[in-house]
Amino acid sequence: MDTVDIIRSKRDGAALTKQQIRFFIESYTAGDTPDYQASALLMAILWRGMIKDELAEWTAAMIESGERIDLSTITAPTVDKHSTGGVGDKLSLPLAPIVAACGIVDPMLSGRGLGHTGGTLDKLEAIPGFEVNIDNDRFLQILSEVGCAIVSAGENLAPADRKLYALRDVTATVESIPLIASSIMSKKIAEGTDALVLDVKFGSGAFLPDPDMGRRLAETMVELGEAHGVRTSALLTDMDQPLGMAAGNGVEVTESIETLKGNGPDDIVELTLELAREMLALAGIDKDPASVIADGSALQKWNEMVIAQGGDPDPAAIPRATDIRTFDAPGSGFITRVDARKVGIAAWRLGAGRSRKEDPVSPIAGTVLLKRAGDEVRAGEPILELHVDDPGRVDHALDALQGAFEIGDAEPGPRKLVLERIGS
Repeated sequence: MDTVDIIRSKRDGAALTKQQIRFFIESYTAGDTPDYQASALLMAILWRGMIKDELAEWTAAMIESGERIDLSTITAPTVDKHSTGGVGDKLSLPLAPIVAACGIVDPMLSGRGLGHTGGTLDKLEAIPGFEVNIDNDRFLQILSEVGCAIVSAGENLAPADRKLYALRDVTATVESIPLIASSIMSKKIAEGTDALVLDVKFGSGAFLPDPDMGRRLAETMVELGEAHGVRTSALLTDMDQPLGMAAGNGVEVTESIETLKGNGPDDIVELTLELAREMLALAGIDKDPASVIADGSALQKWNEMVIAQGGDPDPAAIPRATDIRTFDAPGSGFITRVDARKVGIAAWRLGAGRSRKEDPVSPIAGTVLLKRAGDEVRAGEPILELHVDDPGRVDHALDALQGAFEIGDAEPGPRKLVLERIGS
């Protein structure tokens, strides 16, 4: 095999063979193929795409570049959820204990935030003592005892994706549906679950602003899951406006706990329960997930998970800002839209997010909406709080909020969170 021939084949629009794919993934993971050749192939894939069988083979090679987690000792159905991310998307936090309280085991491998979208692991680390780096034996023990755990993917899980992901970020080859789909699904399939529910988001705060692109990504990932024996479905959901009221690490954990207590924002509750129902359906469990919030068993599962992962379950232990500023309404009328990306960038500039993977994040910094779409406001009325860790960041965050709130004379119609369902 010759890497130049592989690049040339894809450049000219051919589907890569199994042998070509295996050679490239193995040689690049081992460090035998240099980044400049891998970059050329990624760009060719971005422009030429991949056919269904080719992409399934590419994904399989990425999975086989590392270990697969063995969940065979778990007797209950195993189902996970993955979100493509957004502003205020804290759904994994209440969702895992909700489905665990319903009888599902959820082995959730999560990631960190980059840019304006938050990361589940960063949020959980706002809880004092919470440990996300857990070895496989302890991970399986927590799953057996609690029914859910949210941890970082180990370095040996799809290492080819780890290298390719970093390269895509610096070579303008991120926006490729085959590359996005294989990146997500290689890790999720290697996770070893029986079934998977995907929350594929579109809108200003999402990675893909266009619902048609979101639909194509969802369909591609569902096909990949099914091709590898994982029952997979997807919900195409709105991320044009923030989810819930809070965007930031500690503030989102607090909102998640309130959701488990039955006091969550309507959109967080609605979408969390939709995803839970989808997970339960794939597991063949007939139970109303709302019931485990009402009877307190979901909150109990949350506390058990936090304790098992070394954290303090007392909500009062979560760091809180002592310096809180406000952003005021630019006019009077009804808020018709809140731009998710602008709110996310404001939280990021306050210190809740990172520009580079190695950057630290603040557990305190973030934003909290006081008013949202549909609310009537007066000019000058506070409509958003800025939770400040570093006062030097405030002006940049306020700049990001200019134009974030659209105000009109008429009350907007109801927001449709789920556009459609795709798959099993």
